[in-house]
Amino acid sequence: MAHYLDHAASTPARTVAVEAMLPLLTTGFGNPSGAHRLARDANRVLDESRETIARVLGANAGEIVFTSGGTESDNLAIQGVVGRAGGIAVCSAVEHHAVLEPVEDFSGLVVPVDSSGLVQLDALAELLKSAPEPVSVVSVMLVNNETGVVQPLAPVARVVREFAPSALFHTDAVQALCWLDVAAETSCADLVSISAHKIGGPKGVGALVVRDHVSLEPMARGGGQERGRRNGTQNVPGIAGLAAAAAETVSNREAEVLRVGALRDRMADGIRAAVPDCVESAVPDFDRSGKTANMCHLAFEGIESEALLFLLEQQDILASAASSCSSGAQDPSHVLAAMGMSRSLAGGSLRLSLGHTSVEADVEAALVAVPMAIERLRSHASSVATNGVLGG
Repeated sequence: MAHYLDHAASTPARTVAVEAMLPLLTTGFGNPSGAHRLARDANRVLDESRETIARVLGANAGEIVFTSGGTESDNLAIQGVVGRAGGIAVCSAVEHHAVLEPVEDFSGLVVPVDSSGLVQLDALAELLKSAPEPVSVVSVMLVNNETGVVQPLAPVARVVREFAPSALFHTDAVQALCWLDVAAETSCADLVSISAHKIGGPKGVGALVVRDHVSLEPMARGGGQERGRRNGTQNVPGIAGLAAAAAETVSNREAEVLRVGALRDRMADGIRAAVPDCVESAVPDFDRSGKTANMCHLAFEGIESEALLFLLEQQDILASAASSCSSGAQDPSHVLAAMGMSRSLAGGSLRLSLGHTSVEADVEAALVAVPMAIERLRSHASSVATNGVLGG
């Protein structure tokens, strides 16, 4: 049996989400923009789902714009604001590429973070004061998708309001909804992105909170859906699944944070004990209070993530790394690089992320497989080095 420890990438669909979607894929297939009975039924589902998502996110129903997922929501927030208002965008150095790349496309600016992955507020203030063009939008994510670090948004928002009062504030909350009260955490934001498949909904659907005072330039033309902010026929089954998953997520969140947090702590503590030189990112003095309950991000000196993941999969441990392979060379994650982690350490990163289906057996398996894989890789590297010296 596979032990799935990659919930930050995508989490299994919740039963309530599947049940909400099935009728809309068969008998309730109407286009919500139409006028007949089937269309009206679909539109009613759309309205009810919008109300549900609005309650979860602390927004008005009219402020919810449905999208194809987190990437489109992030893109729309950046491109939509700059396209309408002009100026430039600013973001933190640890954002998801769905934010970083649009910011770079508009010749925007990137703010450094400290070793914990938190935005340097003094640097942000200085950047906003000295920007070569007016700043129209600032984007800082609520929860980092690699490390699970929670960014306190209110202090960031205060700096934005003081030094760029005409700028809008966007946050990518894609990784947050299962673990934080997003409505409270993002009350200072003008735009908020979420994604369904991170919370047990379907892939291919998400939402962007667009406060009533915000004006966006749409990325696609024609149709007029979502009050002209996001054109194209809505994915009604997916939206219903998103709403159902969000409602269940919020109702179970308090208990799940405690349950999953205990599993994560046991796994992280066990691996650190078995591999003493293991580094747990952004956890000073074993304090994980600044991270979400589900995320265990580790790094191992002298290990290549790709090889580690291969060995773990052989033991039915399905995880991911916070690094990517580029041009045949292992490059460290831009997040870890921004946090000041050395290239050699970042190259051996491992992200073990838990979710609503995680159980004790998953942790037990990881506690056995990860140290064993590390030992095997290091033994192999030592053997190669020794043979190389003897052979030289």
